[in-house]
Amino acid sequence: MSGTPPPYLPPPGPPPAGPPPTFLVSSGPPPPRPSRGPVIALAAIGVAIVTCLAVAVPLLLTDDETPADLGAVRAYDDLPVEHTRDDVDYPQRPAVGGEHDPTWLDCGVYDEPVREENAVHDLEHGTVWISYDPDLGADDVERLADQLPQNGILAPYPGLSAPVVATVWGRQLELEGADDPRLPLFIRRYGGGETAPEPFASCAGGVSDPGGTDSPEEPGTSV
Repeated sequence: MSGTPPPYLPPPGPPPAGPPPTFLVSSGPPPPRPSRGPVIALAAIGVAIVTCLAVAVPLLLTDDETPADLGAVRAYDDLPVEHTRDDVDYPQRPAVGGEHDPTWLDCGVYDEPVREENAVHDLEHGTVWISYDPDLGADDVERLADQLPQNGILAPYPGLSAPVVATVWGRQLELEGADDPRLPLFIRRYGGGETAPEPFASCAGGVSDPGGTDSPEEPGTSV
């Protein structure tokens, strides 16, 4: 026997690694994507609500907060300006202009009716004449007096067709009361004598008797 040792053989190891695992890929239809239908529907509802509010809110404001205007002012043009000592049968109540007494009334607040022929002379000078129903309450009369311009006359007037009537030469507005918001608008628009034949004259210095006078010697007589 030969003394040469047998060759070295390594001990048996684990079996060789096999091929990598294979992943199966489905050839069927892709999974459904989340639907956007509910989102679109909600957005449409929101737009509808906003649109309804945009329409409804202005309507509410229009009903409750309609701004006052002077659309109801009545106009009378081409009125005569001659003086007369006679009583005049005016077609409007109160008169808005026309023939009038040579004497005008003094500006101010009167607690009894004033003679129209004299008051119309004031209108010719650009005066604002505020007439009120004699049954109007004292607080309302005071409220009217507070709004009376310096070149103005305030007096009761029996038989008015409205609680308060504001008049300048050729323009007149019936009002619902002393707190009617159109009164200050009327005064602001016409209180400067814009429609009067003698807009820069004054009602100061006229006769203070509400019954007026047709005497040429009385104060406030113009030629």
